[in-house]
Amino acid sequence: YTYSPDLKAFERRLTEYIACLQPATGRWRMILIVVSVCTATGAWNWLIDPETQKVSFFTSLWNHPFFTISCITLIGLFFAGIHKRVVAPSIIAARCRTVLAEYNMSCDDTGKLILKPRPHVQ
Repeated sequence: YTYSPDLKAFERRLTEYIACLQPATGRWRMILIVVSVCTATGAWNWLIDPETQKVSFFTSLWNHPFFTISCITLIGLFFAGIHKRVVAPSIIAARCRTVLAEYNMSCDDTGKLILKPRPHVQ
């Protein structure tokens, strides 16, 4: 199959857009990993502390500011939509596949178009 100039331009723009999202996606993934590890480490220290069982819930959180701050940060990141930002390129590609399916086409995760064979009508 040969691409028309419009399809080539669409493919070029789609690959450019997905490639442009990759650096930001990588940064958001690193932020999510770091905050998740901090929260898990803080949670472990909070849970193994023998004082946690003896004091009230809020006092135990006050005694473990690292866990409290990292947990609040993680919750804030999810409310800010980090779960969408770490998968943004795949969301764009999936939505494009949905639209392109009506034209007997698809695309890969980088935005390259895939022309499917035409169905034979009998």
